[in-house]
Amino acid sequence: MALNNGFMRRDQTRTPYADALDRYAARDTLRLNVPGHNARADSMERLNAYFGHRILELDVTPLLPGLDAGEGNPLAEARELAAEAWGAARTWFLTNGASQANRIVALALTQFGDPTQHVLAQRSAHSSFIDGIILSGLSPRWILPTVDVHHGINHGVSPERFAEALKANPTARGAYIISPSYFGAVADVRGIAEMAHAHGIPLVVDGAWGTHFGFHPDVPENPLAQGADVLVSSTHKLGGSLTQSAMLHVADGPFADELIGIINRTFTLTQSTSNSSLLLASLDIARSFLATGADSIARAIQSGDELRARVRAHPKLSVLSDGFEASPDIAGHDPLHVSIDVSGLGRSGHEVRNLLMTEHNVETEIATDNCVVAIIGPGHPVDVSRFMAALDKLTLQSPSAAARDHLDLPAPGEAVLTPRDAYFSRSVVVDAAEAIGRVSADTLAAYPPGIPNVMPGERITEEIVRFLQHTTTQPGGYVRGALTPGADRFRVVD
Repeated sequence: MALNNGFMRRDQTRTPYADALDRYAARDTLRLNVPGHNARADSMERLNAYFGHRILELDVTPLLPGLDAGEGNPLAEARELAAEAWGAARTWFLTNGASQANRIVALALTQFGDPTQHVLAQRSAHSSFIDGIILSGLSPRWILPTVDVHHGINHGVSPERFAEALKANPTARGAYIISPSYFGAVADVRGIAEMAHAHGIPLVVDGAWGTHFGFHPDVPENPLAQGADVLVSSTHKLGGSLTQSAMLHVADGPFADELIGIINRTFTLTQSTSNSSLLLASLDIARSFLATGADSIARAIQSGDELRARVRAHPKLSVLSDGFEASPDIAGHDPLHVSIDVSGLGRSGHEVRNLLMTEHNVETEIATDNCVVAIIGPGHPVDVSRFMAALDKLTLQSPSAAARDHLDLPAPGEAVLTPRDAYFSRSVVVDAAEAIGRVSADTLAAYPPGIPNVMPGERITEEIVRFLQHTTTQPGGYVRGALTPGADRFRVVD
C-alpha cells in the first residue's frame, strides 16, 4: 500500500500558518479590533487566568497581512500542504467540524448534475448530512447498510448493494457512503468508486473516523487514493487538532474542476466570517503531525493490538471486529478502533461506559446496549492494564435490569415525503402512542452515535418509539431532536 507521504514533495514538518500566528502573537501590538478581549490580561482577568495569556495573544481576527490575507499567505500555504498530505487537488480548513463538511457536501451535490436526479446515500449517514439534505432540498435514495441488530451497529455498504442501487437509479447524480464506521469497519471504497465512475457520478466518502488513514502501512488506505472524489475528514477525532476543526478534500479526479468550483462557492455559505485562528493553527499542526508521525501511529496500533489481545483472553469479553469478516460490506478494519462486547459482565454497554467514567476516570468513545468502543489516538502508549482492571471491577454475578431490557436496533420506517418537504410542512406535536404510524417532521437520532433512527418524511413505528425511549433511560443516552428528555412527544406532519 502506498502511503500518503509517498507522493509528498514539500517539507511536511513545516507549519506555515501556525508559525506565522506565533510570530504575530509575539509582536508588541496595540489591538483596537476584535476579539473583544484585545489580548489584554487586565480586561478579561478570568479568561486570562483560566486559559493563560498566550491563548489570548494567539486568538486574532481574520484577514491580517502576513497571516491569512494576500496572495500566497501562510494560511493558503498550510491548506496546500494539507492537500498534498492527503493526495487532494484542493483542501478546505473548517472551523465547524465534519458536520460543516457534511452540510457542504449536501449543498454541493444539489448543484451537481441534473436537478431532477437523485443522490444515492448510505442510510446510516450522520445527522449532520441529513441537516444538509433538509437545507438543500436534496432528494436522496437510501442504500441500507449491513446492520448488526444485536450489537446495535450499522456497518457499511457492499459493492453488490451499491450496484443494485445504481441499477434502480440509473440517472443518479452522485453517491455518498461512510468509511470507516463509528466502530472501525472499512468499506470497499475502491470497488464502489469504480462503479460510480463507470456511471459518470462522483463518490463522496464520509471518512470522519479515518483521518489517519494512509499515514502508516498498517492502517487502511486513504479513500482518495482508492478513487473517492470528495473526502470528509474530522481532523480533531484521530488527527489531534482541536475539537470542532476539520478538513474537506477533493481528489484530482474526473470531477475535480466542477466539484472544486461548487464546493468553494458553498464553503462561503457555511463557514464563519470570523474563523478561529486557534482552530486553524491546530489543523496546520495536526497535518504536520500525521504526515511525519508514522512512529506515533505505530505506538497507537501497538496499544490497540495489546488491548485486543487482553480482551480476547478475558473469559467474559470479546472483540467485535473479530467477526467483521462475516459481513459482505466490510473490506478492512481500523486498528485504532477497539470495539468490545461487554455483555458478559452482566451490565449493558451504557452502564459500563458510564461507570468507567464516574467510578474509574476511564473514558470510552461510545456505547450500545452490548458494547463499548475505545478510540486510541496516535501518540503515547495506552495504559491497557488500568483499562482492563476497571472492566474487571464492573463484573456482576447476574445480569442487571438494563442488560436484560435489551432492544435491537430498529429498522427505519417507510419514507413518505422528502426530508425537506416533511421538515417544512405544517406539523403538530402528539404523544408517543399517537405518533405511531404518523410521518415525522423531525430528525431523531439516538446518541451516541448520532445516526438518525427517524428522518423527516419517514413513518414512526412502534419499534422505533420503544428503542428511542429505551435509549433515554440508559446512562449517558439521549435522543438528538427529541422534544422531551424521555422522547414521549413527537412532532409529526399535520
